[in-house]
Amino acid sequence: VLQLDGEKIVTTDVQPGYLHRCFEKEAESATYTQIFPYTDRLNYVSPMINNCGYAMAVEKLLGITHRIPRRAEFIRVIVSEISRVTDHMTCVGASAMELGAFGPFLFLLKAREWLYTLLEEVSGARLTHSYVRVGGVGKDLPTGWLPKLAARLTETEAALAEAEQMLNLNKIFRDRMAGVGALSREDAIAWGQTGPVGRAAGIDYDVRKDHPYSVYPEFEFDVPVGTTGDCYDRYLVRVEEIKQSIRILRQAMAALPDGPVMIDDGHIALPPKAEAYNTIEGMIRHFKHIVDGIKVPAGEAYTFVEGGNGELGFFIVGDGTGRPYKCYVRSPSFVHLSTAEKIFKNHLIADIVPIFGMINMIGGECDR
Repeated sequence: VLQLDGEKIVTTDVQPGYLHRCFEKEAESATYTQIFPYTDRLNYVSPMINNCGYAMAVEKLLGITHRIPRRAEFIRVIVSEISRVTDHMTCVGASAMELGAFGPFLFLLKAREWLYTLLEEVSGARLTHSYVRVGGVGKDLPTGWLPKLAARLTETEAALAEAEQMLNLNKIFRDRMAGVGALSREDAIAWGQTGPVGRAAGIDYDVRKDHPYSVYPEFEFDVPVGTTGDCYDRYLVRVEEIKQSIRILRQAMAALPDGPVMIDDGHIALPPKAEAYNTIEGMIRHFKHIVDGIKVPAGEAYTFVEGGNGELGFFIVGDGTGRPYKCYVRSPSFVHLSTAEKIFKNHLIADIVPIFGMINMIGGECDR
């Protein structure tokens, strides 16, 4: 809702959409295992990262973080970094399209579909995966999947190079992005900006580096940081982050260890589907996990990961039952959306398009 002086924005009232996801209230009435599909629907462009962040919070409350199998940790990193690439490609491609550059949108979305297809092979679902589990992941990577990923990463780099060639020095694109929606480093810190929005403003902060989790300390990668905090810097940061994610993926594939992908504890791990379908013991165990839930001790736990848009945190309060007493999410899109009102001021109506695009507001994270 805008108050205008001609084409100039005087004041803005940004109202989060009415999706009525009710994530936090729904989580209070679901067992710990049943919440995974809800996490998918927060940031539905990179849902695997949501899966991992939530699982880590439950595991912290259970005190089993150190018991997660190494292969499962590597797989979590692999699916998370693929998700980061799909998130940034969607943001960059869609934002370019909204400014009239339809070609890069097609190149980047084509590459995104290649990666979505691979994630579908892993999880069985194209978008809302529900793949990660408390204690590990739902199942191992399919046979022959890693060579497919290696080939797709090479093709993805080529698609990204095509898009960069069309956008980086494109006068129209730069005129619409450079100097637009600029955010100072001081304001970005004061307003809690993280992820590409914060890094574009000069904040050298990435949860994977500053608060390492899982097996991220074993990988070499750089954190791109901008200087101007405008839309063009946000674009450049996202493009470089795609390249760094591909770098992490290649290291993870090369070092992927053998072994189990789920903790060996029947009180925590869901039984394999074949066991649940074909044995009475497996069926009962599966039923108890879903209906009664994993018995998580009373207490509080907060974990945070580097989501596609910034710091993604889950705070869980357990009361000793199979359902959380409270499950709160620190969703980066909601934090970024709260600053839009200040960024829009004194810009033109047309500037709303690139500013909103480079904030990369995901509705599922905002109205929850």
